[in-house]
Amino acid sequence: MGDEVVLLDFWVSPFGMRVRIALKEKGIDYESKEENLSNKSSLLLKMNPIHKQIPVLIHNGKPICESLIIVQYIDEVWKDKAPLLPSDPYERAHARFWADYVDKKIYSRGRLVWTTKGEVQEAAKKELIHHFKLLETELGDKTFFGGDQFGLVDIALIPFYSWFYALETCGNFSMIHECPKLVEWAKRCMERESVSTSLPDQYKVYDFILELKKKLHLD
Repeated sequence: MGDEVVLLDFWVSPFGMRVRIALKEKGIDYESKEENLSNKSSLLLKMNPIHKQIPVLIHNGKPICESLIIVQYIDEVWKDKAPLLPSDPYERAHARFWADYVDKKIYSRGRLVWTTKGEVQEAAKKELIHHFKLLETELGDKTFFGGDQFGLVDIALIPFYSWFYALETCGNFSMIHECPKLVEWAKRCMERESVSTSLPDQYKVYDFILELKKKLHLD
């Protein structure tokens, strides 16, 4: 089957990282095209005319948008290897619920931690830690969110591990102190080649955020 798979991506995007991980878990060869988000390519605008955002997976010329939708598409199309969702309908719904929770809570609160100061930042930090603690409770003593099997919720959340240092430094808190089990889980995930080769260095992410804050006059 001569699949042509192209990923429109941006190196520091946690949403792009999700798709990279899913593709590598499945062992899919793909071409990565790095986007300049301040000067978006005509291909990106053509393939995602509604949101005009990365990531976009282009499979045999057809675009799929939104990271969690892409991950589930990958799981359905290449279902013979490394299932990312459980086969049981209830467990599958449960995984989708928590992946959606990550989607709705983590990035938006995290962004406020590094773009604001004072009371707004403090409130966002408290909310972010609250969300991380809830996820830590859901993880419990399991190896991964789905038990022994690495899957959708892990893929949804693990990219933010590359942002931990930036969030901790900007927000003046410690993830190992607040959520030690979540940090242990992240380190287990990083032992997987699909994850370690998809996530950028935490310090590079922090440097990127510092540069972005200068451009946005937030420093």
